[in-house]
Amino acid sequence: MNRSTRWAWIACALLLQSLLATESLGAASDLPHGWPPDVPAGEELEAAGAVIGQIRIRNEDIFDPTRPDESGWIYRTANKLHINTRRGVIRNQLLFKPGEPYVQRMIQETERILRANDYLYDAVIRPIAYDGTTVDLEVRTRDTWTLNPGVNFNRQGGENSGSIELEEKNLLGSGQALAFGWSNDVDREAINFEYFDPHFDSTWTRLGVRYSDADDGDTMALRFERPFYALDTRHAGGLFLFDTQLNDPRYAYGERVGEFQHDQQFYEAWGGWSTGWSQGWVRRWTAGFTYDRNRFDVVVDEPLTGPLPEDRMLVYPWLGFDVLQDSFEERNNQDQIERTEDVLVGFRAGARLGYAADALGSDRDAWMMSLYAQDGWDFANESSVFLGLTGSGRIEEEGLRNAVLSAEARYYAKTSKRTKFFATVTGTVTEELDADNQLLLGGDNGLRGYPLRYQAGTSLALLTLEERYYTDWYPFRLFHVAGAVFFDVGRTWGTDVTGATSDGVLKDVGLGLRLGSSRSAFGNVVHIDLAFPLDGGDDIDEVQFVIETKSRF
Repeated sequence: MNRSTRWAWIACALLLQSLLATESLGAASDLPHGWPPDVPAGEELEAAGAVIGQIRIRNEDIFDPTRPDESGWIYRTANKLHINTRRGVIRNQLLFKPGEPYVQRMIQETERILRANDYLYDAVIRPIAYDGTTVDLEVRTRDTWTLNPGVNFNRQGGENSGSIELEEKNLLGSGQALAFGWSNDVDREAINFEYFDPHFDSTWTRLGVRYSDADDGDTMALRFERPFYALDTRHAGGLFLFDTQLNDPRYAYGERVGEFQHDQQFYEAWGGWSTGWSQGWVRRWTAGFTYDRNRFDVVVDEPLTGPLPEDRMLVYPWLGFDVLQDSFEERNNQDQIERTEDVLVGFRAGARLGYAADALGSDRDAWMMSLYAQDGWDFANESSVFLGLTGSGRIEEEGLRNAVLSAEARYYAKTSKRTKFFATVTGTVTEELDADNQLLLGGDNGLRGYPLRYQAGTSLALLTLEERYYTDWYPFRLFHVAGAVFFDVGRTWGTDVTGATSDGVLKDVGLGLRLGSSRSAFGNVVHIDLAFPLDGGDDIDEVQFVIETKSRF
């Protein structure tokens, strides 16, 4: 048994010990989601024509010092070092004001908007008084730790990546995010700067700036937009500028086999309008203009391994349409751990169509298309299914070009008080991909027992089966601990631009530890996995050790 395998089995034992630990420190310090007994239900308040009176903002610290298990000096120090979100920042995100009629769906949507902020752990809006005409409301939130000064580390597909940075996601309690630092991953080393203000000048306008100086080029991006921030928003619009020059790698069998220089300028302006919320549905129309220029060149003293991509100039106006069903539910332990989740259990779809013409400066005539759709269903015994579809591509004189169609199905089923079964199947097919694009499958996108970017092709399929176990272990009141055993099977088809062909079906099994962050704004679920490949040759390690942070379990 070699050293890496021995350490892997030691790690397995530690994972099992953690999952079977009997220590219980209690559940999270959740905000009260209940309703005062002497106040009618929200729908009854709305039907009675209640008017909103006073609105009290109550933003709580990261830790609750009134709890004995959160009253220690380290918790009190963390609260003192952290600057809580300003009440005005929270107030500016409310979809209702004093003197307006009470509308239950506005209350629920405001809770969803507040919970979508990284710097808030939870948000609850409840009536605190009702005199038969006027209802007073309390908006209660809890902050998360938003300063990240230090070292980050990830390992997936046999490769390490990390960063040293100073990041603040709630600058002085303003809701603004600021980050700068150094990062090093499998592709490049870079110095990065990023700033984002989701409520520029105390409005719903977003301002984002990003700059990266890498060892193989640089990237600059600017976003300035007023989105459809709520279901009843009638107008939206924005501007996005993106300019980058980097070396794009090509992969085959988990190895970097070539690269080329990619110089891209992407500029887009758009506007949108909507009739607003109507009987549970929202319909939106958008129109815009896009400038997309891509130029390619060889990298001196580096192999290309495949054809050099052709330059592209696409300039086109476009029209879009989106439809959304207002069918959200609050759930727990679906994709997070012990955290309120706002899940869309309804239909959502959209499409965009544009035309790039020589008369506008394009180097070809082409119809530009993109689409998406998703839906969800609940069944008996606390099970549910969610389906998703995305597609994009161009129609040129020769036919479809750079066309990609992807589909996903996710299934959740509660199997006991502490366990849940999860399955997901994804598939992608392509047609005449541009030579700068690769369709890859490996340890970095679902096939956890294999190196990252291991298989390449023109289509792929992946199935994951997972049994999840939720403990009541809450160490130091920082992480909710859960675990999983999993099975992955997938493959690609077709010949890649590098000439690589599929190795056929690849399978792996494994187990993992999940740490659900209840106090931090940086990543919702930490994954620590041990995956064991069941196929492949001698170039595959006996075990893959994976550490990463994901937005889902």
